[in-house]
Amino acid sequence: MKRLFVLAGLVAAVGLTIAVVTGGASTTSGQTIHVIEHAHTDTLADVDPPGDSTGDVLTFHNPVFNAADSQQVGRDQGYCIRIKASSTGSWECNWTTFLENGHITVEGPFFDTKDSKLAITGGTGAYRDARGVMELKSRAGGTKFDFIFHFAG
Repeated sequence: MKRLFVLAGLVAAVGLTIAVVTGGASTTSGQTIHVIEHAHTDTLADVDPPGDSTGDVLTFHNPVFNAADSQQVGRDQGYCIRIKASSTGSWECNWTTFLENGHITVEGPFFDTKDSKLAITGGTGAYRDARGVMELKSRAGGTKFDFIFHFAG
């Protein structure tokens, strides 16, 4: 159960906090955006065998806040599939973070006991050509997550 909250928090890390945004520009090359996800809605679909096991699915749709964690700037939605159930377990995740100037999609691992990096796979609006890496960091015991988007130059 604790791993679920940590995962949810990381996935919720999709909770975005904008540190830098390119107004109306069509490219984000070299920029960084930092948001904080509040993991409130994480829901686990437990498949056989019962309990934490490979194939379980976690879904979420959470609010995201600015880097100061003082104002909601967007939301996220996505899912993770349990890959390795253990004390050093992992999930494989896909989600979208919706911000004022468009949305950003990511894909990659979520680790139970350490931070992770996911690939930025694209987006819309100001993020339509987005590529790069998103750092995912758990905070507040897995109830919040830092999403730090680093856009490739």
